[in-house]
Amino acid sequence: MGKTGKDLHIDFVISTGDNFYDDGIISPFDSQFQDSFTNIYTSSSLQKPWYNVLGNHDYRGNVHAQLSPILRDLDCRWICLKSYIVNAEIADIFFVDTTPFVDKYFDEPKDHVYDWRGVLPRNKYLTNLLTEVDVALHESVAKWKIVVGHHTIKSAGHHGITKELEKQLLPILEANEVDLYINGHDHCLEHISSINSGIQFMTSGGGSKAWKGDVNQWDPQEMRFYYDGQGFMSVYISEAELSVVFYDGYGRILHRWGTYYKKEIYSDI
Repeated sequence: MGKTGKDLHIDFVISTGDNFYDDGIISPFDSQFQDSFTNIYTSSSLQKPWYNVLGNHDYRGNVHAQLSPILRDLDCRWICLKSYIVNAEIADIFFVDTTPFVDKYFDEPKDHVYDWRGVLPRNKYLTNLLTEVDVALHESVAKWKIVVGHHTIKSAGHHGITKELEKQLLPILEANEVDLYINGHDHCLEHISSINSGIQFMTSGGGSKAWKGDVNQWDPQEMRFYYDGQGFMSVYISEAELSVVFYDGYGRILHRWGTYYKKEIYSDI
């Protein structure tokens, strides 16, 4: 990943959540922050802003610790909020807090304790979040619109479709002509191209705990690529084009896809 970052002269890094296993961090001074972040991503090419979203495992710890400015004092790369927008000039990137959408974390938490501070009352939180996302996407004048969330919307992996997002968030993304939805949660690399809209669904969850071995059937017209293993992806954006490349853990290219602005697809391997 560091070598690929150097070759591509990357501007920043995005994490799709579940930043610390298995139960988040307990405080801003938790040693996991160094053990799982600072001391892992040491390549000079990765000393860039690092934009994070929260995953369900992060909500099992102290959420406020991951949001704390203390972490930025410890490592200036770290940027984490619940939901926010990064303006990259020709692209707007919308980070969405997806964990509170999932019913089972509330209805069937099992032995897990979730940190719902700031989320309850849940219905109000979700209503406000959906409205804010819809308005922000509608008002965006960027050529490219990318949404990042932890949970899948479309996936053939272990967790599969997140029904709550499919019902509540997906119509907003479709109505506002989002180009990419990038997620983690399933521990694989995956590209699904919607036949109902122009949205490309990209799963980049191969940072750890891959090789699940369970892949569900999916419409071959939509499934462009699936890799049940570790790896990462890159996104290149210019005024005229957007391209995505998936790599395995050694930096070898597994899949490439791209499109020109409004919107002729130029490659798919």
